[in-house]
Amino acid sequence: MQGQPAPSLDDLDALSTLADASRRRLYEYIAASGREVGRDEAATATGISRSLAAYHLDQLAGVGLLETTFARPEGRGGPGAGRPAKLYRRAQREFALQTPSRDYGLLAEIFLRAEQDDPAARDAIRRTARTLGKELGREEAAADLVEVLRQRGYEPFDDEGTLRFRNCPFHALVQAHREPICSLNLALVEGMLAGAGASGLRASLDPDRAGCCVAIAARASSRKSS
Repeated sequence: MQGQPAPSLDDLDALSTLADASRRRLYEYIAASGREVGRDEAATATGISRSLAAYHLDQLAGVGLLETTFARPEGRGGPGAGRPAKLYRRAQREFALQTPSRDYGLLAEIFLRAEQDDPAARDAIRRTARTLGKELGREEAAADLVEVLRQRGYEPFDDEGTLRFRNCPFHALVQAHREPICSLNLALVEGMLAGAGASGLRASLDPDRAGCCVAIAARASSRKSS
Protein backbone atom coordinates (compact mmCIF):
# COMPACT_ATOMS: atom_id res chain seq x y z
CA MET A 1 0.00 0.00 0.00
CA GLN A 2 1.42 3.36 -1.04
CA GLY A 3 -0.74 5.68 1.10
CA GLN A 4 0.91 8.37 3.18
CA PRO A 5 1.40 7.51 6.87
CA ALA A 6 -0.20 9.76 9.43
CA PRO A 7 1.94 12.73 10.51
CA SER A 8 4.03 12.09 13.62
CA LEU A 9 5.13 14.17 16.57
CA ASP A 10 8.57 14.19 14.92
CA ASP A 11 7.02 16.18 12.08
CA LEU A 12 5.69 18.70 14.61
CA ASP A 13 9.10 19.00 16.26
CA ALA A 14 10.81 19.47 12.90
CA LEU A 15 8.43 22.04 11.48
CA SER A 16 8.24 23.97 14.74
CA THR A 17 11.93 24.83 14.34
CA LEU A 18 10.94 27.00 11.35
CA ALA A 19 9.09 29.36 13.70
CA ASP A 20 12.44 31.06 14.23
CA ALA A 21 12.83 33.68 11.49
CA SER A 22 16.57 33.09 10.98
CA ARG A 23 16.13 29.35 10.63
CA ARG A 24 13.27 29.85 8.22
CA ARG A 25 15.35 32.17 6.03
CA LEU A 26 18.24 29.70 6.04
CA TYR A 27 15.97 26.79 5.15
CA GLU A 28 14.25 28.75 2.37
CA TYR A 29 17.59 29.85 0.92
CA ILE A 30 19.00 26.32 0.83
CA ALA A 31 15.75 24.89 -0.54
CA ALA A 32 15.70 27.49 -3.33
CA SER A 33 19.36 26.96 -4.21
CA GLY A 34 18.80 23.35 -5.27
CA ARG A 35 22.38 22.42 -4.30
CA GLU A 36 24.70 21.99 -1.35
CA VAL A 37 25.43 25.22 0.52
CA GLY A 38 28.20 26.02 2.98
CA ARG A 39 27.94 27.98 6.20
CA ASP A 40 29.69 31.09 4.87
CA GLU A 41 27.39 31.39 1.88
CA ALA A 42 24.27 30.77 3.95
CA ALA A 43 25.31 33.36 6.53
CA THR A 44 26.02 36.00 3.87
CA ALA A 45 22.79 35.30 1.99
CA THR A 46 20.61 35.63 5.09
CA GLY A 47 22.45 38.48 6.77
CA ILE A 48 23.52 36.73 9.99
CA SER A 49 26.89 35.81 11.46
CA ARG A 50 28.64 32.61 10.45
CA SER A 51 28.53 31.21 13.99
CA LEU A 52 24.79 31.87 14.28
CA ALA A 53 24.20 30.38 10.83
CA ALA A 54 26.16 27.28 11.81
CA TYR A 55 24.07 26.87 14.96
CA HIS A 56 20.75 27.20 13.15
CA LEU A 57 21.82 25.00 10.23
CA ASP A 58 22.82 22.23 12.62
CA GLN A 59 19.50 22.58 14.40
CA LEU A 60 17.68 22.16 11.08
CA ALA A 61 19.83 19.16 10.25
CA GLY A 62 19.23 17.68 13.69
CA VAL A 63 15.46 17.51 13.14
CA GLY A 64 15.82 16.15 9.62
CA LEU A 65 14.90 19.22 7.55
CA LEU A 66 18.41 19.41 6.11
CA GLU A 67 20.97 16.78 5.13
CA THR A 68 24.72 17.30 5.51
CA THR A 69 27.85 16.26 3.65
CA PHE A 70 31.51 17.24 3.88
CA ALA A 71 33.65 18.40 0.97
CA ARG A 72 36.62 20.65 0.24
CA PRO A 73 36.09 23.76 -1.85
CA GLU A 74 36.70 23.39 -5.58
CA GLY A 75 40.36 23.57 -6.55
CA ARG A 76 41.60 22.68 -3.08
CA GLY A 77 42.91 19.23 -2.28
CA GLY A 78 45.88 17.31 -0.95
CA PRO A 79 48.08 18.22 2.02
CA GLY A 80 47.46 21.67 3.41
CA ALA A 81 44.00 21.98 1.91
CA GLY A 82 42.44 22.11 5.35
CA ARG A 83 39.46 20.27 6.76
CA PRO A 84 36.47 19.56 4.48
CA ALA A 85 33.68 22.08 4.89
CA LYS A 86 30.25 21.07 6.15
CA LEU A 87 27.61 21.49 3.45
CA TYR A 88 23.84 21.49 3.72
CA ARG A 89 21.03 20.58 1.34
CA ARG A 90 17.29 20.19 1.77
CA ALA A 91 16.25 16.74 2.95
CA GLN A 92 14.18 14.59 0.62
CA ARG A 93 11.92 13.40 3.41
CA GLU A 94 8.42 14.92 3.42
CA PHE A 95 6.95 16.62 6.48
CA ALA A 96 3.28 17.28 7.07
CA LEU A 97 0.99 18.39 9.88
CA GLN A 98 -2.71 17.63 9.85
CA THR A 99 -5.40 16.84 12.36
CA PRO A 100 -7.49 14.78 12.32
CA SER A 101 -5.58 12.32 10.16
CA ARG A 102 -6.42 12.32 6.44
CA ASP A 103 -4.90 10.06 3.77
CA TYR A 104 -5.00 11.91 0.46
CA GLY A 105 -2.02 9.85 -0.68
CA LEU A 106 -4.17 6.73 -0.53
CA LEU A 107 -6.88 8.46 -2.54
CA ALA A 108 -4.30 9.40 -5.19
CA GLU A 109 -3.07 5.79 -5.21
CA ILE A 110 -6.59 4.57 -5.99
CA PHE A 111 -6.95 6.99 -8.91
CA LEU A 112 -3.53 6.12 -10.27
CA ARG A 113 -4.20 2.38 -10.17
CA ALA A 114 -7.49 2.96 -11.99
CA GLU A 115 -5.59 5.05 -14.54
CA GLN A 116 -3.15 2.21 -15.19
CA ASP A 117 -5.90 -0.39 -15.56
CA ASP A 118 -8.34 1.58 -17.69
CA PRO A 119 -7.32 3.64 -20.77
CA ALA A 120 -10.59 5.58 -20.54
CA ALA A 121 -9.80 6.59 -16.97
CA ARG A 122 -6.28 7.59 -18.08
CA ASP A 123 -7.65 9.94 -20.74
CA ALA A 124 -10.26 11.34 -18.36
CA ILE A 125 -7.66 12.12 -15.67
CA ARG A 126 -5.41 13.93 -18.14
CA ARG A 127 -8.31 15.93 -19.58
CA THR A 128 -9.36 16.88 -16.08
CA ALA A 129 -5.80 17.92 -15.16
CA ARG A 130 -5.60 20.12 -18.26
CA THR A 131 -9.01 21.67 -17.54
CA LEU A 132 -8.09 22.37 -13.91
CA GLY A 133 -4.80 23.87 -15.09
CA LYS A 134 -6.68 26.24 -17.38
CA GLU A 135 -8.91 27.33 -14.52
CA LEU A 136 -5.87 28.01 -12.34
CA GLY A 137 -4.15 29.88 -15.16
CA ARG A 138 -7.19 32.09 -15.79
CA GLU A 139 -7.60 32.87 -12.10
CA GLU A 140 -3.96 33.91 -11.82
CA ALA A 141 -3.58 35.48 -15.28
CA ALA A 142 -2.74 38.88 -13.80
CA ALA A 143 0.02 37.38 -11.64
CA ASP A 144 3.54 36.42 -12.62
CA LEU A 145 3.58 32.90 -14.09
CA VAL A 146 6.67 31.92 -12.09
CA GLU A 147 4.93 32.96 -8.88
CA VAL A 148 1.83 30.97 -9.82
CA LEU A 149 3.95 27.87 -10.36
CA ARG A 150 5.82 28.51 -7.11
CA GLN A 151 2.56 28.70 -5.19
CA ARG A 152 1.63 25.29 -6.63
CA GLY A 153 4.83 23.77 -5.23
CA TYR A 154 6.88 23.42 -8.41
CA GLU A 155 9.80 25.61 -7.26
CA PRO A 156 10.59 27.01 -10.73
CA PHE A 157 14.06 28.24 -11.71
CA ASP A 158 15.65 29.50 -14.91
CA ASP A 159 18.08 27.15 -16.64
CA GLU A 160 19.59 29.06 -19.58
CA GLY A 161 16.21 30.22 -20.86
CA THR A 162 14.27 27.08 -19.95
CA LEU A 163 12.02 27.12 -16.89
CA ARG A 164 12.52 23.96 -14.85
CA PHE A 165 11.12 22.81 -11.52
CA ARG A 166 13.17 21.70 -8.53
CA ASN A 167 10.19 20.01 -6.91
CA CYS A 168 7.41 17.70 -8.05
CA PRO A 169 4.25 18.41 -6.00
CA PHE A 170 3.37 14.71 -6.33
CA HIS A 171 6.82 13.36 -5.44
CA ALA A 172 5.59 10.75 -2.96
CA LEU A 173 3.86 8.87 -5.79
CA VAL A 174 6.52 9.20 -8.48
CA GLN A 175 8.54 6.08 -7.75
CA ALA A 176 5.57 3.74 -8.09
CA HIS A 177 3.76 5.69 -10.83
CA ARG A 178 6.34 7.74 -12.73
CA GLU A 179 4.72 7.69 -16.19
CA PRO A 180 1.19 8.69 -15.10
CA ILE A 181 2.49 11.33 -12.68
CA CYS A 182 4.70 12.89 -15.36
CA SER A 183 1.80 12.86 -17.84
CA LEU A 184 -0.53 14.41 -15.26
CA ASN A 185 2.05 17.10 -14.44
CA LEU A 186 2.47 17.89 -18.11
CA ALA A 187 -1.29 18.20 -18.68
CA LEU A 188 -1.68 20.41 -15.60
CA VAL A 189 1.13 22.77 -16.61
CA GLU A 190 -0.08 22.87 -20.23
CA GLY A 191 -3.48 23.90 -18.93
CA MET A 192 -1.98 26.62 -16.73
CA LEU A 193 -0.10 28.06 -19.71
CA ALA A 194 -3.24 28.00 -21.85
CA GLY A 195 -5.38 29.56 -19.15
CA ALA A 196 -2.84 32.31 -18.54
CA GLY A 197 -2.66 33.07 -22.27
CA ALA A 198 1.05 32.20 -22.46
CA SER A 199 0.84 31.18 -26.12
CA GLY A 200 4.56 31.79 -26.68
CA LEU A 201 5.53 29.10 -24.17
CA ARG A 202 5.43 25.34 -24.50
CA ALA A 203 5.56 22.70 -21.77
CA SER A 204 7.25 19.37 -22.49
CA LEU A 205 8.65 16.34 -20.71
CA ASP A 206 12.37 16.63 -20.04
CA PRO A 207 13.12 14.11 -17.27
CA ASP A 208 16.29 13.75 -15.22
CA ARG A 209 17.26 17.42 -15.48
CA ALA A 210 15.62 18.66 -12.29
CA GLY A 211 13.21 17.59 -9.55
CA CYS A 212 10.22 17.53 -11.90
CA CYS A 213 10.02 15.97 -15.36
CA VAL A 214 8.25 18.99 -16.93
CA ALA A 215 10.04 21.98 -18.42
CA ILE A 216 8.76 25.19 -20.04
CA ALA A 217 10.50 26.87 -22.98
CA ALA A 218 9.66 29.37 -25.71
CA ARG A 219 8.02 27.86 -28.77
CA ALA A 220 10.30 27.55 -31.79
CA SER A 221 8.40 30.24 -33.70
CA SER A 222 8.74 32.61 -30.73
CA ARG A 223 12.50 32.05 -30.54
CA LYS A 224 12.94 32.75 -34.25
CA SER A 225 10.99 35.98 -34.13
CA SER A 226 12.84 37.30 -31.08
